[in-house]
Amino acid sequence: MTKQSFLRQVVSVPQWTRHSFYLLGGCLVVMGLIACFWWPLARHALVVEDGWSGDGRWHLDWLLAGNFLAMFLLIMAKADLRADWNVALAGLAGGLAIECWGTQTNLWTYYTAERPPFWIIPAWPVSTLAIDRLTRLLNWAAANRMGLVGSDRCFRVAYWIVFAGFYALMARFVAPTWDKSLSWAAMIVCALIILTPTNPRWATLTFVAGSGLGYFLERWGTTRECWTYYTGQTPPLFAVLAHGMACVAFWRVRALARGLRLGRR
Repeated sequence: MTKQSFLRQVVSVPQWTRHSFYLLGGCLVVMGLIACFWWPLARHALVVEDGWSGDGRWHLDWLLAGNFLAMFLLIMAKADLRADWNVALAGLAGGLAIECWGTQTNLWTYYTAERPPFWIIPAWPVSTLAIDRLTRLLNWAAANRMGLVGSDRCFRVAYWIVFAGFYALMARFVAPTWDKSLSWAAMIVCALIILTPTNPRWATLTFVAGSGLGYFLERWGTTRECWTYYTGQTPPLFAVLAHGMACVAFWRVRALARGLRLGRR
């Protein structure tokens, strides 16, 4: 593939549809509702206090704006509400479960001290949709740019290296909460997902995509002290990679639900 044809395909990847604008509109409505009902939270993100005079001044958080701009552009690419609602629902339910686990075991805490804060839950379906699009882009790039269309063996090897490494890191990170049943449940669920691979290629690419976007989300949240991990890192490596593992879990749940629906027919 020539450089010119590759660039033309990259430009044509977005392919916005009317569903793209439905998704964007829905996200903006949710953000508006959060700003209305949790105005102190919105003000905290937009106003910085002047340490000398005590006055507040408006500013734009470029990292936060960049995160949301990237996610909005990604979710608008090839949007199809008939398929996307499953992705969003999995992100919503899964995100709520993850936030309950983390805040109830004190692996991380929010500055509002809520366990968990409901204003953070809508961010999960948005990021899950964005990672779904990013995974598709990585799959296309691997097949068309890097010539990995037939290298399933490479992805199988990469799968076990990546997920075994993640599981070891997870066991170390949650070690202070071994006395919590929620942490045992999280470890068991992750082990079951890892030990029963259905598509190592897609799982690996999803993990990479989730971790990539997760770094920028975690970087914003921890450096702005919106949430804080017990290690005090900004952010810890586990938190970044956990976004990838979470999206793999969401994808597996969707695949399981789809298989159950087909089995009933």
